[in-house]
Amino acid sequence: MKEAIEAALKVLKEGGVILYPTDTVWGLGCDATNAAAVTRIMNIKKRDESKSLVCLVSNDGMLQRFVRQVPDMAWQLIDISDKPLTIVYPGAIGLAANAIADDGSMAIRVVKHEFCQQLIHRLNRPLISTSANISGEHTPASLAEISEAVRSAVDYTVPKEFQGSASGQASSILKLELSGEIKIIRK
Repeated sequence: MKEAIEAALKVLKEGGVILYPTDTVWGLGCDATNAAAVTRIMNIKKRDESKSLVCLVSNDGMLQRFVRQVPDMAWQLIDISDKPLTIVYPGAIGLAANAIADDGSMAIRVVKHEFCQQLIHRLNRPLISTSANISGEHTPASLAEISEAVRSAVDYTVPKEFQGSASGQASSILKLELSGEIKIIRK
């Protein structure tokens, strides 16, 4: 695992894009603080830049570094969730401007996938995570399902043996407001 993490880190630190397994599906990823890399992901996906992205963080401390104020309810939801849970937080900070939604929010998931946790921890910054497909096409559950167009557009592909316990299904998404209001975006 160490060699794959080192190779991915090198690419990420140079502003590159990786193809990697998460706790949900295979994703296209980049340093979430690098605007040029975020733009590159949008171009690979042929996705409108007005659409929101997801960030992955390795732990609660990293989450707190990139959100002005984490609503109290978020901690409870993260603790009780039995499947991957992405939460849209108001007041994203320190991320590439083109990764943050127009309303200043950001969808962030504290990842529970060993490879991702270690990679993000070593990078010490969040990763953009968006499904490894062209917008509108089938979301690939495994490396084998990813199109050649996407595979050939990235700078590094993490070996498939690090897929681990990925569910093959997208995470649930909730939007939290500081007032405590919760909106279900995706079950």
